[in-house]
Amino acid sequence: MLRIKTTENIRLNFQVSIKPEYLIHPTVSGNKFRKLKYNLEKVQLENYKGILTFGGAFSNHIAATASAGQELNIPTVGIIRGEELVTQIESNPTLRYAKSCGMHLEFVSRSSYNKKTDPAYLLQLLETFKDYYILPEGGTNALAIKGCEEILTVKDQSFDIICCAVGTGGTIAGVINGSLLTQKIIGFPALKGEFLKEDICKFATQSNWELWGDYHFGGYAKVDSKLIKFMNDFKLIYNIPLDPVYTAKMMYGIFEGIRSGEIPQTAKVLAIHTGGLQGIEGMNLRLKEKKLEEII
Repeated sequence: MLRIKTTENIRLNFQVSIKPEYLIHPTVSGNKFRKLKYNLEKVQLENYKGILTFGGAFSNHIAATASAGQELNIPTVGIIRGEELVTQIESNPTLRYAKSCGMHLEFVSRSSYNKKTDPAYLLQLLETFKDYYILPEGGTNALAIKGCEEILTVKDQSFDIICCAVGTGGTIAGVINGSLLTQKIIGFPALKGEFLKEDICKFATQSNWELWGDYHFGGYAKVDSKLIKFMNDFKLIYNIPLDPVYTAKMMYGIFEGIRSGEIPQTAKVLAIHTGGLQGIEGMNLRLKEKKLEEII
């Protein structure tokens, strides 16, 4: 199994601390480590030939799965959204890294990719990749939730509010399940839309949570100069890097919540840094093309 590095919470000020999950493994960091942990165990115990999973051009999940597969000598296949990316592997840092880890990349049209949960489509893929273990996009399944339930420890029971960025909803579901009923869990979605509540409810066993949906900055992987400046200032002040898709939006929302009073100044807040830092290089390529400030 992958080895986890023990970390301590980092206190930013009298009110806010960060749980540095991005430091628990050098390449399979944060929530991706947690989500993969028990899935990898199942693959090894049940002698699957490899792992097949799904992701986009700059997917943290694709990068983490490829790295874990290389470390554990498990073959991996990535079904990648967008046929045009087949010619962009070397210029795309995430896909280049996944390939360097030995992941076999299959590029499909967006219409085919949208069938990623269709049982008939999955059976079709298994005809080519026989005896492979299928992981959903983002890695969220029951075993992933089990891993994410281990994010919070006894030491974290003193916090009043626990904050988490939200993608597919698996990580926050695990955090909710691992929290005390007296704690409030606040999720900061990286995507627009109300569908996440339903997805989280599939796995969450407690109701002590809410989503703050006003900090997505336009939608998934969307950023603006205000967010980039916040990220760069945050790193200069605290020496902690944030990723532009998830954790930067969460921290921005936390600070705004404190400023507005939505988060009481007497509350002790724990922010979970779920990683995703590998995506910075790809985002900087986009920012450079648009002649905008890059992430430091």
